Formats: sequence, C-alpha cells, structure tokens
Amino acid sequence: MIGQLFLALATLALLHAAYSTYEHLSLLKALGKPEGSLPLDIVYESVLALILGLLGASLSAPPLKDITWASEMKKRTIDGMDSRLGFAHYKSRGKFLFANPHDGKI
Repeated sequence: MIGQLFLALATLALLHAAYSTYEHLSLLKALGKPEGSLPLDIVYESVLALILGLLGASLSAPPLKDITWASEMKKRTIDGMDSRLGFAHYKSRGKFLFANPHDGKI
C-alpha cells in the first residue's frame, strides 16, 4: 500500500518538475535568453521523484523466490527433470553392421 503511494507521489512530482521545466524554458525564451540553467528547486524535485519512485517500486515488488536446486525440485519430480534417453547416439554405425561382407568395402 505504501509502495503504491510512493509511486503515485513520484509520478506527480516528476510531472510537476517537467511542467516547471517547460515554464522556465518558455520564460527564458520570452526574455530572449535561450541559454540558462535550470533552477535548483526543479533539479531537487526531479531527484526526489527518482528516489520516491525507486523506493515505491522496491516496496511494492513481490517477494523474491528461491533459485536453488532444492527449491526447484520441490515443484518437480526427478522423472520430469531427468527424462533423457540413456543410450542416445548420434553417430550411426548401420553402414558397418548391415554391409554385405562380400563387397570388400569394410
């Protein structure tokens, strides 16, 4: 609950900082000063929104799951995990086993 609140506050603060930046740049343009830095209150508000967003995302995240072999095997069986063939060979020896011994090609 508090994580969701922090996320909402961070969103509002970031939107307000963006609007304040737009207004500040519009004022500089109207005064004929295209060069200028942002006021520190806008920078501080953006950093605060970032911190609130990180905190809100951390607090509203679901709990972490175990990634150990033992925790994975609680959900599966050994038959499902070790279902490979015992004698699978990819090199065929059929040409030697079924060749005609009178051809002399062996």
